[in-house]
Amino acid sequence: MDIRNFRASYLLPNFFTAGSIFLAVLAIVAASNGKFEKAFWFVVVSSIFDALDGRVARLTKTSSQFGKEFDSLADIVAFGVAPALILYFAAGDEFGKFGVLVTAIFVIFGAVRLARFNVISAATEPNVFVGLPIPAAALFVISFVMLVLDNAPSYGAKLALLIVSALIAVLMVSNIRYPSFKQIHFQKTYFLRILIALIAVCSIFYLYQIEFLAFVALIYALAGPIRAIWVIFIKKRKVHNEDR
Repeated sequence: MDIRNFRASYLLPNFFTAGSIFLAVLAIVAASNGKFEKAFWFVVVSSIFDALDGRVARLTKTSSQFGKEFDSLADIVAFGVAPALILYFAAGDEFGKFGVLVTAIFVIFGAVRLARFNVISAATEPNVFVGLPIPAAALFVISFVMLVLDNAPSYGAKLALLIVSALIAVLMVSNIRYPSFKQIHFQKTYFLRILIALIAVCSIFYLYQIEFLAFVALIYALAGPIRAIWVIFIKKRKVHNEDR
């Protein structure tokens, strides 16, 4: 971004990015004080800000290299450090070095995921992500933290939560493809169906916020491995048919 061509509109998308970082810091502070539900919602709103900054930049035609780098740095704080520390304060501190290790792995693998995305995003298919996106991983971890704390805050449940969170971190740096919804174009002919679906989704979310987010995060996290297994199965069947 050339300072000579600077426009005030450049501030708008970067404001959302800065807001995402600020909310992540609030989430960390809240979790350190044991206010996990508040921390959960700070990260959720931070993810909304993260979704808005790129779209605002494209709408206002203010995309810049600075904005992309700023967004990546914001993501590692909002969706790497914040959820990892929420996990640690909620469950990890009971398990000593293992809890610290899982916390560190989540942040490190999240950083690797973002760095790889920045390097290969131009060369990959527009409809897929390589590896589980870090916002999805963050929402998975914090929603299941809340489910465990609200329903079964036992030693075993917390240990399972740490193990699953470590697996989610591995999915971030895997080569498994995940669907991207950036290229979806809604047709006018399906407007009524989409409207009804959105109303239904919002109604369920209103009734069961944490459970709904946990369900969506789980389905998305499983979508990649299921797709990969299906592709392998199809390839094996194709090779078998060719050998006949």
